[in-house]
Amino acid sequence: MRNDPGIGIVGGGIGGLTAALALLRRGYDVTIFEQASQLQEVGAGLQISPNGVRVLFGLGLEEEIRKVCFEPAGKEIRLWNTGDTWKLFDLGVESQARYGFPYITIHRNDLHQILVRAVEAASPGAIRLDHRFVGVDQTGGTVQLSFHDKPPASFDVVIGADGVHSKMREILFGSGPARFTGIVAWRGVIPAELLPDRLTRPIGTNWIGPGGHVIHYPIRRGELINFTSVIERQDWKTESWTSAGTNQEYHDDYPGWHADVHAYIEAIPQPFKWALIARPPMQEWVRGRVALLGDACHPSLPFLAQGAVMALEDACILGRAFDEFDTVEEALDRYQKLRIPRTTRAVEGAIANTERFHNPTLADPKGAQIYVDEQWAADKVVDRYEWLFEYDATRASMASVA
Repeated sequence: MRNDPGIGIVGGGIGGLTAALALLRRGYDVTIFEQASQLQEVGAGLQISPNGVRVLFGLGLEEEIRKVCFEPAGKEIRLWNTGDTWKLFDLGVESQARYGFPYITIHRNDLHQILVRAVEAASPGAIRLDHRFVGVDQTGGTVQLSFHDKPPASFDVVIGADGVHSKMREILFGSGPARFTGIVAWRGVIPAELLPDRLTRPIGTNWIGPGGHVIHYPIRRGELINFTSVIERQDWKTESWTSAGTNQEYHDDYPGWHADVHAYIEAIPQPFKWALIARPPMQEWVRGRVALLGDACHPSLPFLAQGAVMALEDACILGRAFDEFDTVEEALDRYQKLRIPRTTRAVEGAIANTERFHNPTLADPKGAQIYVDEQWAADKVVDRYEWLFEYDATRASMASVA
């Protein structure tokens, strides 16, 4: 870039911090504003497929990530009531051999803290806490950010990485359409020591059934089990990850499900629930010298395990765009043109999995066998996942696709 722009990032989550690190590694001056008074992510697990791991390792985080992550040996499908099992795909050694990088599962807070440390090491004091963003104004080539009870700050360019409830998106583009999906999600993290050995196998499992599904996998070196599930119900419409529920209510949402599912539910120290809200993918992310990133512009239902990974890719492509184009405007324009088609496809893939995971055919074991053989045939699994895992944001062409 001809000039060395000052860059402000609104949002200190995984997407914002990864973007900051990608830019700092290239020598740019970056400041991150986070509304929380302390950097603490919600306690839950993440699946990071090889396309996301490429980005993280490329930023120099491999050693720290390997200390705290888990590398599952594979993924499997299980039927909600009988426990019948089908292999989805192998991971572990095969992922490394096929894609050059592992498929990992990791505690969200572990990854978040790794990113915090890396950003602070690259630029001490770059993260400003207790800054609730309330407004943005562009005059000429300057972007001014306003905060509640804090002085404003001005930059040459700003990235809005403030999540699914993005204030930046609301100001620039309006709140946009959002609809309750009729699906409620549950989550909990279980100490592995509370479970029998048969429930701590080194794999990721996806239970599928009529009207709901369950996913669980080890995190933090296998010391914890991340347990997440969804169920179709209409009476809870609060979109918050911190609304506590009870184990009994959780049990009641899964009548007739396999005893293993209920054993996990019973072991969760504190379950949480939230409503799933669907938002259509945005087809414009940039206004002037401000761009959106991650959930702020492409929030996804959690049915393809790519929400966080797409934010990692966004961050990588954004950093590369600043290096490869002469002006801020060119860089931001190319960033959105490269990222919108891919993230839109990922969001649509997650939506498609809703019907696949919850199909009424799964109620009958005989029908379920036929349905699983059809929907999870090897060629269809490749179609759904290979285009995701093979992608290399660190080397992908920066030529415009539009």
